[in-house]
Amino acid sequence: MEIQKVFIVGSGLMGSGITQVCAQSGLDVLLYDIDPSALTKALKDIEWSVGKFAEKGEITEDKAIVMNRIQTVSEFSLAAASDLIIEAVFENLELKREIFEKIDGLSRPDALMASNTSSIPITEIAVATKNRERVLGLHFFSPVPMMHAVEVIKGQCTSEETMMKGKRFVVRIGKEPIMVNRDVAGFVINRINFPSTMEAMRLVEEGVTTVEDIDKGLKLASGRRMGIFETGDMVGLDVTYGALMSMYRETGDPRWFPPMILRRKVKCGELGRKAGKGWYEYDKDGRRKAQ
Repeated sequence: MEIQKVFIVGSGLMGSGITQVCAQSGLDVLLYDIDPSALTKALKDIEWSVGKFAEKGEITEDKAIVMNRIQTVSEFSLAAASDLIIEAVFENLELKREIFEKIDGLSRPDALMASNTSSIPITEIAVATKNRERVLGLHFFSPVPMMHAVEVIKGQCTSEETMMKGKRFVVRIGKEPIMVNRDVAGFVINRINFPSTMEAMRLVEEGVTTVEDIDKGLKLASGRRMGIFETGDMVGLDVTYGALMSMYRETGDPRWFPPMILRRKVKCGELGRKAGKGWYEYDKDGRRKAQ
């Protein structure tokens, strides 16, 4: 089975980004969300982003052709006709299990069921299904249209056939697969990145330096496109907090417990660009205010 139609659950930053790269690669996409306003915003953001890619000559098709491959839907049952169903909601295990139980009950016998979780072991999600051999992780990185890596994660029950189909899908949409053969919390890239992210937070918390200087230093000295805190604001501080707490609960290892400064910001609703304030402040259009 070659994947031609993709159903994506969740139209936030990650879901809309995955929708865009699939459509740009010639796949038909159904983007599902329970919130109609979220779907409207996602479609507007995708159209803007596709337009930018077209302006730069990074895609050869007309914007309208790409956008015509995307359909926003509010009926979950439409997932039944898809070759691949990707869950891209926030890091909440119970919610993900509820979604996968629904997916399992209506998906075709040959369809793949994937989670875009950044930290929760795939096996913990797959237990909600009867067809656990068809469940895998497809962890995209943000911003999805710009980042080239996708982790393809094997749960305890994931079949080799599912892993190979997942790998082929990642290549098909123009990304590079990172194969994760053991189901550990945080997988590979976040297990490497999170310690430096947490140390950066602690350096700010202790007054050693500023958010601005850490981001500037990492871009100038490490060749990063975006600083740690710029990325954090784009992803959402609540998302980072949820991922760290998931890893902490799974492993019991105190090194994954979120720093106090992050916990306080989340408690105060300073969640990043979407809230107008996180590590930086933003205007109503999401542009960063001058410091």
